Amino acid sequence: MLAIVTDSTCDLHPDVARDFGLRVVPLHVLLRGRSFLDWQDIDPDAVYDHQRGGGEVSTQPATQAAFEATYRDLLATHEGVISLHLSGQLSATAEHARQAAQALKAGSRIQVVDSGLASLPLAEAAIAACEAIRAGGDMAAALGAIQAVQKDLLAEFTVPTLEYLRRGGRLSRTQALIGNMLGVRPILRFDEGRLQPVRRVRASQAARDILAQLEERFGRDPVAVTIGHAGRDPTRIAELKAAIDASRLNVARGRVQLMGPVIGAHVGPGTYGLMARPLLA
Repeated sequence: MLAIVTDSTCDLHPDVARDFGLRVVPLHVLLRGRSFLDWQDIDPDAVYDHQRGGGEVSTQPATQAAFEATYRDLLATHEGVISLHLSGQLSATAEHARQAAQALKAGSRIQVVDSGLASLPLAEAAIAACEAIRAGGDMAAALGAIQAVQKDLLAEFTVPTLEYLRRGGRLSRTQALIGNMLGVRPILRFDEGRLQPVRRVRASQAARDILAQLEERFGRDPVAVTIGHAGRDPTRIAELKAAIDASRLNVARGRVQLMGPVIGAHVGPGTYGLMARPLLA
């Protein structure tokens, strides 16, 4: 049996990750002079409330020591480990995972994968790997499932402001200035491991614009759809669900997930995203 490891920027609630059989290694959130384990020691809304009050939040990657401890534990009971992580363009987490695998001299028993993604797409790739293993697949099958998600999914996000991304070094000042125009919202996608602005739309049209991209990409093919939201906002989430229901998407499976403390530290409250990937009919 194989084990699937990911990190906390997949933004799956710990209970949900456990249900899928995922082992999650946490990153760190630095707030008010203290360090918190992402999703374990701090609730996402604590970060968003702090940001709304003008407070600063920073993050640190998962440590090599944390990965070594996780791998030792899993290799005692599993044939091998696939360790799937957020983009190396955004964090040193994947590099720390590689260093841990090298230190343990486990050879091919540990496969570290830089997903080039984070948040909703990272969760989808990790879930696909777990499903491949549950279906009796081997390491090649699980890695193939991850690659299929990377190739086939489409995820877009919109943020009220690009300032949080700029502060964290995820965007240049010029990109932030271009994106932060009165009355419009930037739409962002992962491109070569970074979250990049791809267009601007009126704030009131952002969800409809993202859905139009998903409709164009997938047509009437069955898809799994995910809503991600930075902060517990039942009204906004209900609006996004209604927009999906009114769209032309053929939704075969759906879920809603909260964006976690580390992701929230970089995108800020009010950010949301919609993601779809094709499913077999």
